[in-house]
Amino acid sequence: MSLHETFGQPLLTFPDAEKSPLSIRAKALVFVDPRSRQLRQELEQLAPRSISVLIRGETGSGKELLARHIHRASDRGGLFVSVNCGAISPTYADAELFGYAAGSYSGSASSRAGWFGSANGGTLYLDEIGDLPLPIQIKLLAALENHEVTRVGAQQPSPVDVRLVAATSIDLAQAVAAGKFHERLYHYLSEGQLELPALRERVGDILSLAEYFLGIYSQRLDLPVPLISEAAQHLLEQHSWPGNTRELENVIHFALLVSTGDEILPEHLNLPEAAVSLVTIEQQLKQILGNGSVAEKDALKKLLKDAGLL
Repeated sequence: MSLHETFGQPLLTFPDAEKSPLSIRAKALVFVDPRSRQLRQELEQLAPRSISVLIRGETGSGKELLARHIHRASDRGGLFVSVNCGAISPTYADAELFGYAAGSYSGSASSRAGWFGSANGGTLYLDEIGDLPLPIQIKLLAALENHEVTRVGAQQPSPVDVRLVAATSIDLAQAVAAGKFHERLYHYLSEGQLELPALRERVGDILSLAEYFLGIYSQRLDLPVPLISEAAQHLLEQHSWPGNTRELENVIHFALLVSTGDEILPEHLNLPEAAVSLVTIEQQLKQILGNGSVAEKDALKKLLKDAGLL
């Protein structure tokens, strides 16, 4: 993972070599927007501590990047192990997380440490921890509290030193109330919490991220780096980004491939037409207000009416 400088602000990324095979995550975060700068301060305070951390944020917003930064800033010498709880087999969840002894399964001549054992001395990142089956949640809490795990088929527990960083896109408190998440595990995780705002709530980060992705893909595809037009910038900042950073990356990649000049225009972004119309209205509104003639104001009213805004 690395920290770059983009527009004078830190950019958080990590190289492909550091990614877990199970990870398909947002590839960059910036700390330009005031909410992002506050998040970075909270992260830096939590990182050196040994407590577990719960990161809450929408899918594609960059939760794994925060987790990796926590691991790097903690100076833990072990590995960062990233696991998507939704990808864990319900049948073999016990063995996948905590490992198994030799001979526990047919054809298993050797033992396996499991994800927990692999993270010994380091950090275990559990994405969408709410997807873990309740019986496994109970065993996870016991492992964290007792600092030991018992592999499937083993007679004795093995000591482990693992820091847990978990992430969720849902409100775990509601899952606890519904009986779908272990209450004590929730309270254990709640000691250290980070809230990662959605990209639409970090408007100040959008253009910096867009410029970053534009530079990355231009270099990768050996293409000149176009400018993002003012109209396209407005459109990027106004879009709701339900897919967060991951969606922004895809939009910029697409725009680079379909743009024909030295500038990316709104039509290159492949975003909803309503948003493009809004940008057009804003541009004309500025022109009309600047001139202030009665005829132009009447034309503005017609434009707004045709757009369904009056």
